[in-house]
Formats: sequence, structure tokens, C-alpha cells
Amino acid sequence: MALRSLAAAIAHGTDVRPDLAAVTGTPMPDVVGALLTLVLVTAVAMLIVSAAAWALAASAGSFQGVAKARAGVLIALGCAAMSGGALAWTNWLLETGAPLNQG
Repeated sequence: MALRSLAAAIAHGTDVRPDLAAVTGTPMPDVVGALLTLVLVTAVAMLIVSAAAWALAASAGSFQGVAKARAGVLIALGCAAMSGGALAWTNWLLETGAPLNQG
């Protein structure tokens, strides 16, 4: 039902725009930035720990330990890449959406 009313509003030329002013004054960008920084620092720490475990397991000849440490390294790299990408994507969305509000 809501989809029909939205389609009817658009068909009649109603101006539908996002209300970006509703989130001004909130500390949301600071919170998101702090959380992404925390995720990035944790991912780098996990990368260091997993790389050290990989080296120790390889020198000891433990193929199971090597496999688990390698998985830890790959997961840490993926986490770091996704947190960096999330920040870039969020900034892109905010820059893209800003002109929609001014129209």
C-alpha cells in the first residue's frame, strides 16, 4: 500500500527529497569515525598476531597451525580493507546525497 501511495505522489509531481537536516547536530560522524578507527587498529593487531603465529607454526612444522594462522591473516586483511572501504563509501554517499537536499 505504501508503494502505491509513493508511486502516486511521484506521478503527481510531488517533490520527494531526503531530510538531511534531521541528523545535523548529532555526534554520528564522530561515533562512526571512532568505530572505524577501532576496527582498523584491531585488524592491524590481529594481522601482527596471526603473522607471528604463522611464522612460529611454520618453523615448528605444524601444518594445522599454519592453516589457522593463514586464515587469521586473510581475515584480518579483509577486515582492514572493509573498514577502509566503509569510510570511503560513507563519505561518497554523503557527498552524493548532499545535492539532493538542496534541489
